[in-house]
Amino acid sequence: MPDSITIPRKEYDALLAAAETLADLRAYDSAKASLAAGTEELVPADVLNRLLGGEAPLRVWREYRGLSGADLARQSGVNRIQIIDIEAGRNQGSVATLRKLANALRVDLDDLA
Repeated sequence: MPDSITIPRKEYDALLAAAETLADLRAYDSAKASLAAGTEELVPADVLNRLLGGEAPLRVWREYRGLSGADLARQSGVNRIQIIDIEAGRNQGSVATLRKLANALRVDLDDLA
C-alpha cells in the first residue's frame, strides 16, 4: 500500500493555489526572458484584431513590418504576383513559398497558414 498523508481541505486548497501561483510566475519569467532574448515579440492589439477579423495574414504581417509587396518579394525570393494572389485569397501558396515568406517576415509558418 502506498504511503499517504491526510491534510485538511483548507491546507490542500492553499497548497494548490500556491502551486498555481508558482506556475504562473514561472510562465511570466519565461515570457520575459524570451522577450529580452529577442525570441518572442509583443504584437500590437490592432495587428491581432486584424488577424482575428479575417484579414489575410500575409498582408497584415507585411504591413506591420512596413514592407511593400516588392520589398517582401526581394527579401523572400517569392514572385510579387504570387504575394498579391496569396493576399487576395486567389492562391494559398505552397508550404515552401509560405516558409520563405514567413522567414522574411520573421514569423512562424503557422502565422501565415
